Amino acid sequence: MPTPPTVQAQAQALRELIEHHARRYYALDAPEIPDAEYDRLFRALQDLEAAHPELRTPDSPTQRVLGQALQGFAPVAHAVPMLSIRTETDTSDAGALEFDARIRRELGLSVQDPPVRYSCELKFDGLAISLRYEQGVLVQAATRGDGETGEDVTQNIRTIRQIPLRLQSRDGTCPPLLEVRGEVYMRRDDFEALNERQRTLIAAGHRQEKTFVNPRNAAAGAVRQLDPAIAARRPLSFFAYGLGQVQGWADPTGQGPATHSAVLQALASWGLPVDAHHRVVEGGAGLVAFHQDIERLRDRLPFDIDGVVYKVDDRATQDRLGFVTREPRWAVAHKYPAQEQMTVLRAIDIQVGRTGKLTPVAKLEPVFVGGTTVSNATLHNEEEARRKDVREGDTVIVRRAGDVIPEVVSVVLERRPASVGAPFDLVQRLSGRCPVCASPIAREEGEVDWRCTGGLYCPAQRKHALLHFASRRAVDIEAWATRSWNSWWTSGS
Repeated sequence: MPTPPTVQAQAQALRELIEHHARRYYALDAPEIPDAEYDRLFRALQDLEAAHPELRTPDSPTQRVLGQALQGFAPVAHAVPMLSIRTETDTSDAGALEFDARIRRELGLSVQDPPVRYSCELKFDGLAISLRYEQGVLVQAATRGDGETGEDVTQNIRTIRQIPLRLQSRDGTCPPLLEVRGEVYMRRDDFEALNERQRTLIAAGHRQEKTFVNPRNAAAGAVRQLDPAIAARRPLSFFAYGLGQVQGWADPTGQGPATHSAVLQALASWGLPVDAHHRVVEGGAGLVAFHQDIERLRDRLPFDIDGVVYKVDDRATQDRLGFVTREPRWAVAHKYPAQEQMTVLRAIDIQVGRTGKLTPVAKLEPVFVGGTTVSNATLHNEEEARRKDVREGDTVIVRRAGDVIPEVVSVVLERRPASVGAPFDLVQRLSGRCPVCASPIAREEGEVDWRCTGGLYCPAQRKHALLHFASRRAVDIEAWATRSWNSWWTSGS
């Protein structure tokens, strides 16, 4: 018996409404309704599709997690190769200026010719993905692979709520065949929440679980899960940044707008998430300004980047410039100083803080990371040091971002020497005594931190308590003294 038209219309209206609110929530971070109302709409569509299974379409929001676990990923041949772009390793302004000069030479431009216009974007630290839409519906998602052949990860990509299952093209401008290139990544807050959940599972006895080293590894691992239900539990996000194969775009060429920046605008208009920091600039000076602006912003971004990308904005000029050794001449990635580096952990010291907290500190072979030379890095606490299995003599990965205290992220186990030290044991190392005042150390039930019980008797605690008292966030003695001096001086006393 055919489904009544009114029921079909109801299902379509619910699908569109749910997709609208999902985009407001996941892509724009601007929800219009409470979570409970979204859940009510979702359940209503589920109930309708359960009563009328013929209404259950592949692009329905209820079908984001479907299918059984796979034995392996099927290969996908890219109709348009997913090529990498050249990396400019000079992290200074000179890197941007050299790219502009190279483009001008390739185009035969003189100093009298106008500046070249560039589209500038962030270089996301994630996993490159190609999304294939046919008649506006997502039909396939594939990894980059070797550039020519990737892996079919459609089931897992469908779980990412930022990625529309059907493009929003009510004006009919969306091509019947559109491949969108972009990056799957994981936000830093989502990454921390995921690792916290993993630690809870490990503590509960789920030894098959593990924590993740960084957001990129976590995102890549989620995309390559053979079970889409597992991938669905990983908080992934997506940004679109380019095109693959295109057929039938509603313009004279059939290939879309004349500029790359206009392509990004079109993708965003169809509901695909496009990072808002992209900018069109002119000449080398514009590239330098963009690179500097994003560097200042980098540590405040909610996700990791390792540089920016410059692309000649005019697509006809891109075609004219072409490729060299499988890399486009018209684009380059301009890096920032690395925030992670490898070095050797020489020793583990233990510091005593204001509250008596005992913090293991890694003494490192000095390494330049995050724009400065680092020789010390925090291990946070004994539990964290033991979880990472950090030992004296290990080669470790150190991370420093902005003003954040450098930390040891993980151990490079394949470089562990045979003479490496024993697993870290704080109590054994200190013989149960504070390293400064020799008072007994203790740990409250349910806490992870060991503390010196000496209180203000402990010189280390006295010192840090005094520094805290005088600090800007407390009495702010420096500011008080400055104000007092200025008041005295202006009063003529």
